[in-house]
Amino acid sequence: MKVTPDAALPEVLLVEPRVFRDARGSFCELYNAERYAAAGLHASFAQDNLSRSTRGVLRGLHLQHPRGQGKLVTVLAGAVFDVAVDVRRGSPTFGRWTGYTLTAANAHELWVPAGFAHGFLVLEDDTIFSYKCTDVYVPAHELTVRWDDPAIGIRWPEARPGVAPLVSEKDAAAPTLAGIAERLPLHAGAAASPTPV
Repeated sequence: MKVTPDAALPEVLLVEPRVFRDARGSFCELYNAERYAAAGLHASFAQDNLSRSTRGVLRGLHLQHPRGQGKLVTVLAGAVFDVAVDVRRGSPTFGRWTGYTLTAANAHELWVPAGFAHGFLVLEDDTIFSYKCTDVYVPAHELTVRWDDPAIGIRWPEARPGVAPLVSEKDAAAPTLAGIAERLPLHAGAAASPTPV
């Protein structure tokens, strides 16, 4: 297994499990608590999620606060362009994003820590996406950031050339990062600021 911190957002980790292939198919270990902890990923997972999507679907950008969720994500079938955005107030990398193509063929995983918004664009039909989350989903703590917020400037690939991504009503109506600034998590190194009235 190879674990590589992202160049721009080093808390985001690209995990490349070892894949064993032969004439029968392939095998890989998606998670092993001891091995992942030894590689620097110290997480205890509370919930597993699975989504199935068609090509051109965009889900995100989502996070949860104050009960933040770290997510270890991977693709079990198909392919996605997966994105993490640092949304921690006071972070030196606030508003910066990174993205990776995750496919069933490459078996790569992405570790998205709590305090980062997450989203993905589906690149193939019948894509199955798996999330391991460090806390359970709490609807009252969910935050959504607009997927095309110009202040973030994510360069999404075209899943279907010339066709806009398919997003949910909730994601389409999401505010920009600036629109929910007071509700965002605080970076560990930042001084606490008073809550706006």
